[in-house]
Amino acid sequence: MSNDVKGFLYARGQRLVNGEGKEILLRGVGLGGWLLPEGYMWCLPSPWDRPRRIERMIEDLIGREKAEQFWNIYFERFITEADIRRIALEGFNSIRVPVNSRLIINENSPTGYSEYHIGLIDRVIEWCRMYGIYVILDLHGAPGGQTGTNIDDSENDKPELFINERNKRRMIDLWKTLAVRYKDEWIVAGYDLLNEPLPEWFSQYNSQLLPLYRETAKAIRETGDRHLIILEGAHWATDWSVFTEKFDDNLMLQFHKYWNNPDVESIKAYIDKREALNVPIFMGEG
Repeated sequence: MSNDVKGFLYARGQRLVNGEGKEILLRGVGLGGWLLPEGYMWCLPSPWDRPRRIERMIEDLIGREKAEQFWNIYFERFITEADIRRIALEGFNSIRVPVNSRLIINENSPTGYSEYHIGLIDRVIEWCRMYGIYVILDLHGAPGGQTGTNIDDSENDKPELFINERNKRRMIDLWKTLAVRYKDEWIVAGYDLLNEPLPEWFSQYNSQLLPLYRETAKAIRETGDRHLIILEGAHWATDWSVFTEKFDDNLMLQFHKYWNNPDVESIKAYIDKREALNVPIFMGEG
């Protein structure tokens, strides 16, 4: 177990501290491809570039019954206890778990949710508690899709989370359900409310992002949950102009930066926003 993985995480000014009040730097691994299989990770060409299309292809190949067996085996074996143990042994202290809302929300279930798929998250959280690894829950595919591209399992290549109010309600309800479930689980580092929302060609919806974040955080707090709320900017989490206020006491901003020079200049815009809003910042993908 990492010596700094102790208790709930909190934003204290521009620093992140653990349950003992000691500053912590998150060093993480992303579990991409597990609970939201992305076509490029499978080296699949278009049109099999997102989960719903991959699922359709597999069902067409082997039939519904065997397809269900395939996915059960896939979810059970893609991430195992041995993976979490190895991540801890390599010196990392956190993982980020991308989740597809379509796996979790099941409106044919009495509860409205899939206990099987939530159970997979429960299990990885338990392993992380065993090996001293914080867990960031990442809504990678929101209801309706937040990017309008393949990475969020978008159905119609539009960011329908921001087009259909019902999708916003479903997202808020999903986070509220997860908060009720995990509000006392300190090994959960925080809630990454939306992965990479609104690429620049859908920037007409940018004004909706901060109000949606604010409303979602309010719903989470109403459950008594005190976890870190993690917000990503627009355009693949790189555009932080949407962040004009700090609306919660336990807030962290996340950026993604690929092919990045290891210097201050390349991330200066994020450092400036950190100072302006007095919040910690985090690179969630790179």
